Amino acid sequence: MRFRRVKGQCDLYYDKRTKTFYLIVVVDAAEQSQYDHVEVLGVDMGIENIATDSDNQIFESSKVEQIRKRYARLRSRLQHVGTKSAKRKLRKLTGKERRFKKDVNHVISKNIAEKAKGTTRGIGLEDLKNIHSRVTVKIRHSQRDRHHRWSFDELRKCIEYKAKVLGVPIFVVDPKNTSRQCPNPECQCIDKRNRKTRDLFQCLQCRFTAMANYVAAINIRLKAKIMAATVNQPIVGETLISTYKPPVKIGGS
Repeated sequence: MRFRRVKGQCDLYYDKRTKTFYLIVVVDAAEQSQYDHVEVLGVDMGIENIATDSDNQIFESSKVEQIRKRYARLRSRLQHVGTKSAKRKLRKLTGKERRFKKDVNHVISKNIAEKAKGTTRGIGLEDLKNIHSRVTVKIRHSQRDRHHRWSFDELRKCIEYKAKVLGVPIFVVDPKNTSRQCPNPECQCIDKRNRKTRDLFQCLQCRFTAMANYVAAINIRLKAKIMAATVNQPIVGETLISTYKPPVKIGGS
């Protein structure tokens, strides 16, 4: 069914699979005025963890990876068969996979936006334009599907949309060196060797050590605070959070 999202449009939709009727009505969601934030929540998006924030909260799920692998196996099998029936099933599978990703992105973005709202913070995000082409590390063949098939742009748009509805200020920053720069205010050393491995950051100069995604989230937060200062937004002093918070499970355990 084609639904063009025209304000005031109303349509009755019947789902043959579940034998259920749905009434779809298009309305405008009122956006709240942006509040004066006292801090910024930095958010890094990555492959190993879908998102990590500057509070060291990790948004990941073993079920997400399990489902991705299952879709990849089914897709490969259907592509190998190549019959009309297989192609028809492949189209249905593609739609189910797309809806699954969209649901996960909505869950994560809602969590982030409501967290920022509840703590009177803005949200700092990276400019994700050409995110896949910016990756410089060599990706193993077995990891290519995982790297190229997650909808990072959709996740960012979901965060921005939910933030606007809640009145949460959004700051989009340059991603340059966010994973290479030491977040220690007294150090700020930038060196690609600070990234010991994909998952570990260890500063060559001050020896600050933390999970790489968390370091990137802190640096995104710091850049966002500088951006906020240029538009006369209130900000507070720097704080490095060293406590670990358990991952948020998306899609069940």
